[in-house]
Amino acid sequence: MKRELAEVLRGQGHDVLDLGTASTAPSDYPDWAQSVADALTGGRAERGILVCGSGAGVSIAANKIPGIRAAVCHDTYTAHQAVEHDDMNVLCIGARIIGAALAQEIATSFLGASFSGEERHQRRLNKILAIEKHFSRA
Repeated sequence: MKRELAEVLRGQGHDVLDLGTASTAPSDYPDWAQSVADALTGGRAERGILVCGSGAGVSIAANKIPGIRAAVCHDTYTAHQAVEHDDMNVLCIGARIIGAALAQEIATSFLGASFSGEERHQRRLNKILAIEKHFSRA
């Protein structure tokens, strides 16, 4: 799914930085979540997409990293709404849950969305960032 998704996104004009495994052999998803998070926090990427079996493991791992707001999205509405309302910067997809065509639509929706900046969304994002800062000091 990752290779097909990358090809479609490149075709849409996106620069794709492939940080994942090149093998179908089982690997440890926290390693890939950290690679993507490092690219975002290091300024090499603006957004990231993580693919694993369910999407849950990579989401949990990615959300441990300050500055990352990841969510599992298996529909287009959630993918764009999470960006518009919550400034999500990492999309997590379960390759065993959805097919390639839907994953492509979801990724397109995610990448086409922008944070709204509306007062209520910014207020909520500020609270999320404050929680992150509080626990990052612990």
